[in-house]
Amino acid sequence: MGLFSFFSKEKKESLDKGLEKTKTSLFSRLAKAVVGKSSVDSEVLDNLEEILVSSDIGVNTTLKIIKRLEDRVAKDKYVSTDELNKLLKDEIAELLAENNTKDEIEFVLPDHKGMPHVIMVVGVNGVGKTTTIGKLAHQFKKAGKKVMLGAADTFRAAAVDQLDIWSKRVDVPIVKQAMGSDPASVAFDSVQSAVAQGVDVVIIDTAGRLHNKINLMNELTKIKRVMQKVIPDAPHEILLVLDASTGQNAIEQARQFTKATDVNALALTKLDGTAKGGVVIGISDEFKIPVKYIGVGEKMEDLQVFNKVEFVDSLFSDN
Repeated sequence: MGLFSFFSKEKKESLDKGLEKTKTSLFSRLAKAVVGKSSVDSEVLDNLEEILVSSDIGVNTTLKIIKRLEDRVAKDKYVSTDELNKLLKDEIAELLAENNTKDEIEFVLPDHKGMPHVIMVVGVNGVGKTTTIGKLAHQFKKAGKKVMLGAADTFRAAAVDQLDIWSKRVDVPIVKQAMGSDPASVAFDSVQSAVAQGVDVVIIDTAGRLHNKINLMNELTKIKRVMQKVIPDAPHEILLVLDASTGQNAIEQARQFTKATDVNALALTKLDGTAKGGVVIGISDEFKIPVKYIGVGEKMEDLQVFNKVEFVDSLFSDN
C-alpha cells in the first residue's frame, strides 16, 4: 500500500498544488543538471549544490546533503542520474527524521491525564501567526477536541481583534483583556479557564515584535512561568510560525526566536506561493526543530499536519 493511500485525494491535491512552483523549479533545474550525463559525477554534484542553495535549503544543509551523496557515489562506484531523484528524496527525508519530524496523518494531541495541551504560538507580525492559530483551532475542533484561544498579544489591538474574529468563525471560546494588559495575565487566565472548563487544547497567541530581543525573551519567559502555576509542564508546545516565502528572512527569524525561547515545533505558512519550499528543509536541519504544520492555502482546511515523506515526494515529483 503506497503512502498516499493514507491521505485523502483532496489533501494530496492541495499539497501538490501548493508546491507546484517549487516542484517546477527544483525538478526542471535538476533535469537540466543531468542532461547528457549517465552517472552522477563532480560536475552534476556541483550543479546540484547550486540548485539546492538557490532553493533556500541553505548552505550548511546543502553541503551536508552533497557530502552524503558523495559518500554514496564513492561507496557504490557508479550511481546513475536516474537514481538521483530517489537518493535526494531519501537523504532529505532522513535529515527531517533526524530532527524528530514525524509522519503525522491527523491532528492528534498527547494525553496529559485530563489536563489541557498548551500551545504557545510565537512569530513576527505578518507571517500568518493569528491565521495559523485560527486554522489550528478549526482542525482540532474538527477532530473532536474542545479548544480555547488566549489573546496574549496585547501589544496590538488589531491582533486581539483578529483572533476574536477567528474565535467566532471557528466557534471556540477566547480569553482576552484590554489592549496594553499584561500578556502573562491573559495567558494565566486562559490556562486557568481551560482547566476549569475541561478544555482539550488551549492555544496562546503572543506578541511578534523583535526590535528588542531582551524584552521579548523576558516577556515569553514570564508567560511560561505564570502558566506553570496552573499546569507545571506548560507550555507543552512552543510553536514558531514562519512565512516560507520569505526565505532567508524566515531563517533569521528562527534564529532570533530560538534564542529568545525554547521553540520545539515549527509551522511554515504560505507554501502555496513560493518557489523556494526548500526553506522547510533548511530551517528544520539548522535549528534541529521538527516541522509540525504547513499552510498551503487560504481556506481553513489548508493547514495540514506535516508528513516528511509526502512533502519530499511532492517537492521532487514531476507528476
